[in-house]
Amino acid sequence: MVVVTGLLLSFLAALGTRVEPAVTALLGPVGHHRVALFPSLSRRLAGLPVLRRVARADTIATRLRACAWPVALDDVIAVKVLAAASVVVLVLALSPSALPVAVLAAGGAYVIPDLVLARAARARIRRADAELPLFLDLLAAASSAGLAAPAAIKRASAGLRGPLSDELASATASVEVGGRWREELRAIADRLQLGDLSLAVTAIARTESLGSSLAESMHELAEDVREARRSRAAERARKAPVKMLFPLVFMILPAFLLLTVVPVLIATLRSLK
Repeated sequence: MVVVTGLLLSFLAALGTRVEPAVTALLGPVGHHRVALFPSLSRRLAGLPVLRRVARADTIATRLRACAWPVALDDVIAVKVLAAASVVVLVLALSPSALPVAVLAAGGAYVIPDLVLARAARARIRRADAELPLFLDLLAAASSAGLAAPAAIKRASAGLRGPLSDELASATASVEVGGRWREELRAIADRLQLGDLSLAVTAIARTESLGSSLAESMHELAEDVREARRSRAAERARKAPVKMLFPLVFMILPAFLLLTVVPVLIATLRSLK
């Protein structure tokens, strides 16, 4: 009976707890709130200056901000070291004489977390970059409806679904507690390496200082962004045949000759004998 009563009171307390959306956005999707997996060991390993330089701590921190993983930098360094050490111990336990193999395997295990982190960061940056033209169109539409730049940005971010939307939601929460739109948008552009978003911030600042139309600037910028992406896509399409030449010549063509020409040569040689 006491246990049931305690569970009921806990349930009622949870229902009555109110979470402020602005605070949730500040701590939420963009990964500003890091969770330490094993803090004591991570602090000891990551506290070594030599190990931080070898692990390239600055690069790891940049990738963590880009992919928004709630993982501490020290934990990533600790995982790299522990993975390499574990592989060395395992290989030497299986074969004590295989020291070169253990060293190579340890190097691979040490690099794997970097590769996984870099891939996650690139994937999130690509998704955010794909949302940017839509954000510029929504920003132009919102400003055409008469909204000021901060209100237009907030309204445009509500129409997105993806990493850029999460970043803009966090920026909105920061602005509501005293931040500035320009600094928050520039921080997003730097974190996700979005050059077009930096251009949008510059255009917004220019329209506010000169008093020009934000809608026209955003429409022009959206068209320029789409035209630049079409040009890059056409350039990649022109490079595709050149990139396909290597696997065609060195992989597909030898197999084709082996299946077609070699049997004929073997049959010819047998007939001559």
